[in-house]
Amino acid sequence: MGRVTERRRVIRIRDGAVSTRPDTLVAEEPLEIRLNGKPLAITMRTPGDDFALAAGFLVSEGVLGRADELANIVYCAGATEDGSNTYNVVEVTLAPGVPVPDITLERNVYTTSSCGLCGKASLDAVRTTARWPLADGLGDEADGVSPPVRIEPETLSVLPDRLRAAQRVFDRTGGLHAAGLFTPDGELLDLREDVGRHNAVDKLVGRALQQGLLPLSGSVLMVSGRASFELAQKAVMAGIPVLAAVSAPSSLAVDLAAETGLTLVGFLRGTSMNVYAGEQRLALRTAVGGT
Repeated sequence: MGRVTERRRVIRIRDGAVSTRPDTLVAEEPLEIRLNGKPLAITMRTPGDDFALAAGFLVSEGVLGRADELANIVYCAGATEDGSNTYNVVEVTLAPGVPVPDITLERNVYTTSSCGLCGKASLDAVRTTARWPLADGLGDEADGVSPPVRIEPETLSVLPDRLRAAQRVFDRTGGLHAAGLFTPDGELLDLREDVGRHNAVDKLVGRALQQGLLPLSGSVLMVSGRASFELAQKAVMAGIPVLAAVSAPSSLAVDLAAETGLTLVGFLRGTSMNVYAGEQRLALRTAVGGT
């Protein structure tokens, strides 16, 4: 799809000199997700990887966890009054036997590009619906749980630059968030960009679901913005043990990380970082003390 960016005329002022020029902007359009024929949610997103976005959203909602639970995802034809296809409505069909969640007015809500599905989730809901434990030593590889993740702080420190270097659309627009999936050794496995940070994560997780890679229990999730509760939720629901962000976490994200065993790192800038939970996964060379 060719709608990732759009061109607009802009008046440019530099040191008092005024000129006009075209500017490249990141595209933002609504995407409606329908589940088994019923509207579920609307999110503002950058077009592209829409099927992965829908699949990842359903992983974070606890609806999907395996590729065989997903029967099909298609764009809905005739989405407008004149019958044309906007490519802004996707229909997700679950495999036979997969429980369909209760779609009520509380669930059928509008989501923004900045905060995800607001006011719906709770710590208890995430803890009770998460399929894969994050605590080290629980499960084994036969159960789909990778060996405990250990990561060097020095490895974490290079992830923001590696994430930024791989952002192709950001270079043209300066207006996209990114989410990258890394190995504990710092190798980039996948990267998605979107106007919404939670959409970028959904696209990553959805692609992993489609490829049969969940849980992502041997990986590190790096995000370009802050670490909100929604992003921590999405990491936990995908079985990702480490979430790192270049900016601050929210208090609820820290609470969720502490309760579920998620390693949460914020303010990751150069060799400086704050570890808010799950410090046992970091190879720290000095004892942690103080209050």
